[in-house]
Parts: sequence; C-alpha cells; structure tokens
Amino acid sequence: MANNIEVKELLDAGVHFGHLTRRWDPNMAPYIYMERNGIHIINLYKTAAKIDEASEALKKIAASGRKILFVATKKQAKEIVAEKASKANQPYITERWPGGMLTNFVTIRKAVKKMASIDRMKKDGTFNTLSKKERLQVDRLRAKLEKNLGSISDMTRLPGALFVVDITREHIAVKEAQKLNIPIFAMVDTNSDPRQVQYVIPANDDASKSIDKVMTYVSDAVIEGLSERKATKEAPKKEAPKKEAKAEAPAKVETPAKVEATVEAPATEAAKQEEE
Repeated sequence: MANNIEVKELLDAGVHFGHLTRRWDPNMAPYIYMERNGIHIINLYKTAAKIDEASEALKKIAASGRKILFVATKKQAKEIVAEKASKANQPYITERWPGGMLTNFVTIRKAVKKMASIDRMKKDGTFNTLSKKERLQVDRLRAKLEKNLGSISDMTRLPGALFVVDITREHIAVKEAQKLNIPIFAMVDTNSDPRQVQYVIPANDDASKSIDKVMTYVSDAVIEGLSERKATKEAPKKEAPKKEAKAEAPAKVETPAKVEATVEAPATEAAKQEEE
C-alpha cells in the first residue's frame, strides 16, 4: 500500500505544514524536516510510511470484525470524518466527547437503548397517548441523544481501536483509551506529544484538505479489511458440500481358527470316504 501513497499528493494537500516553531513539542523532532518562516515542516516521506503502517493495522482490525471509533470534534474535521467513517460503516464522534464514553460504556449503552425505546414508542402508538408537553420533551430528548450518540448506536461493545484527529484537543478520549489499553491511531501535528499514541501519523491536523487526504487513505484501508472479511465468510458457502464416497467394506479377515478349519475339512472328508 506504500506505493499507493504519493508524497506529491500529500504535499498538494498541505499535509506538511506544522505549527509555529515556538508551539512545537520536542518529541515531534524525528518527524520534522525543517523550519521555514517560523513554521515547522513535516517530513512527508515519514508521513507516507506511517500512513501505510497504520492502514495495514486498521485493515487487520476491520477484517477481524471489531469496530474502529473515529473521533474529531474540531470544525475543520467534523464533516469529513463523519463522511469517511459512514462510508466505511464505522462509528464516530464529531460532537462533544461524552465523558466516560469508553470507561463507563455501560451507561452510554443505556442512553442508546433509551433512544431505541423512544423509536419503539413511536412505532407502536404509545407516543401518541402522551400529552402534547410530554411528546415535546421526548422529542427533544431523542434529538439530543441522536446528535451526541446517534453515530454509535450500532456499537454494542468497546471498539477495537480509536482513530483521533488532533490528540491535544481530544485528550479525554485519548486518556480513556489508554486506561482500557485500546490501540490509538492519530493524526499528530507538531504541537502534540506522539508518545501518547501507538500509531502516529505526523500530519497537519488543522487544514480540511490535509485531514481529507489522510482520512481517505485510512477509510479505504478499513473498507478493504471489511471486504476481506466478507469474502472469507462467503467462501465456505459457495463451496458445495462434497458427498463423501461410501467407503468399501473392508474384506473380512479370517481368524486363524477358521483358516485351520478350512484346511482340515478336505482331509476329514477323504478319511470318511476311505472308511466307507
């Protein structure tokens, strides 16, 4: 997949632009190519290698059937992440990160179930029996839950990985994932500490073009992993069950006693004839 990641495309998307040199995190030094006009420039060859590494890992997670939770609440990334995650059929958080989303997952699931129960009320007619004021309150609650948790309604268990855009902004999500030992993939700019995540993608996390370019590679890898999983599942179904040929009954092996009786029989008959 590394060959598919063109450094020129990353350059055109502005993935190489870091933050002002005075705002840098020294731990990002290995990923910085140079400084120009007071701004750090990210080494795109290392970015391409890291995207490839992260994509391979994400593909394996997706192929195993586990979900990848995408997190991006900043204005430039919200729509892009929501679109790419939806395309890959993965959960995402683009509004406020609900505290305890991972560490208190049971409570979050209760809120999601509450949303489902409201939907059932509307289907079976119970909703119409409520007063006008109660219906308004229920609708508001449903809209609030949908906004904050609608995108994770299908996530019935903790995700297999977290993908974060801007770990400095999403520090609460990162801390929760670290506590539960959930692998973290992230776009890390020059003002962030890369030691907080397992799979670092050094990149400009402020420009929408840069976020879109990296997210395209990542979502394509996830989709590829899902396709492999689907193909693996369908393979056994396509193969018609082969009828096992009936094994021929093994030839009966005569016991020594029977063999002796067979050999002695002619001799006995001859003796009888002589006596007659």
